[in-house]
Amino acid sequence: MVSIEEALRLIQEQSMATSATSIAVNKSLGHYLAKPIFASFDLPNFDNSAMDGYAVCGYGDQFEIVGEVAAGNTKINRLEEGQAMRIFTGGKVPTSTTAVIMQEHTSVRENTLTLSEKVMEHKNIRRKGTEIAKDQQVFVAGQKITPASIGVLSSLGKADVAICKKPNIKIIATGNELVQPGQPLLEGQIYESNTLALTGALEDHGFHVAATSKIKDDLDATILGIEHNLQECDVLLLSGGISVGDYDYVKEALEANGVEEVFYKVFQKPGKPLYFGKRGNQFVFALPGNPASSLTCFYVYVLPLLERLSGGEGLGLSRVMLPINHEYEIKFDRPVFLKARLENQQIAILDGQGSSMIHSMAKGNILAFVTGPKKFTVGDLVECILI
Repeated sequence: MVSIEEALRLIQEQSMATSATSIAVNKSLGHYLAKPIFASFDLPNFDNSAMDGYAVCGYGDQFEIVGEVAAGNTKINRLEEGQAMRIFTGGKVPTSTTAVIMQEHTSVRENTLTLSEKVMEHKNIRRKGTEIAKDQQVFVAGQKITPASIGVLSSLGKADVAICKKPNIKIIATGNELVQPGQPLLEGQIYESNTLALTGALEDHGFHVAATSKIKDDLDATILGIEHNLQECDVLLLSGGISVGDYDYVKEALEANGVEEVFYKVFQKPGKPLYFGKRGNQFVFALPGNPASSLTCFYVYVLPLLERLSGGEGLGLSRVMLPINHEYEIKFDRPVFLKARLENQQIAILDGQGSSMIHSMAKGNILAFVTGPKKFTVGDLVECILI
């Protein structure tokens, strides 16, 4: 058995091979850059107006209006001393412009512009290259592409971008008791939910599941099922069958398929019977069958590995310290992940903390991490994982 810190360290230390591909920028959200991005020109690439108003040349309070500049106008305009041009936000500032004056601070009579404020040099002008200079490194390799990143890449004229391929992921659920939703349910059976919940969690974080399958609690069937799924995947997730029951065959079946154990069992609650292994460049997580345990282990351990395989740092979900809004006592002798909800910048630990209880996780939005035993009073800070 390993500690949480040791398990995370072992995952982080795994050597991983990533491969790059080119993708349209408008399809790149959530991917990680395979190469750094450099600017091939200044941004903005010309001096432009930050306001609707008038471009003026000189420091007086009256100017002769000699024309107009709209956004997108490519004509080269020039002002002489004492002249002004009507200009709109984003319009190319005429040569020799001293400043742009907001229209709210102007009045116009015939072709004469009168100002109600003093001219300040460069005011309301976005200078060429003030956001990004030509040849500047804009993003490093491994940068996650966000909506704002797409905006920057597009502003630099990038139609395509090199990204790291995301891993091919498959999921297996094990258990004789499992029945697909929509089918009749007999006494002693339960509806299979873990593959659906895990698929949803993966898609929520930008990953695609190539295939899901269900295997009965039988050693030969489990060996064959794992063998089949490992033929074409980078990461295999198994749900159930990893504990020490008479019908838990996953660990033995993984060994039969040449999967090398990295660690088995973590000193935590829920999710103690967690297995992590590898075969060449393939990685396997055998997750506990209890739904809350399965999702908890996914958020804490699986996501960082998937991020690294996708070209990221693998830091996992954000962790913050937040105050608790009620008294709460932990009596467990091991670290525990508690289902909780963040409201008004405070957290409430939810009822239904059993490892099989996923309803409370559905109502929550964080995992509160606590090393017990411990008693909390209102306002005490708790480490929280934002899910």
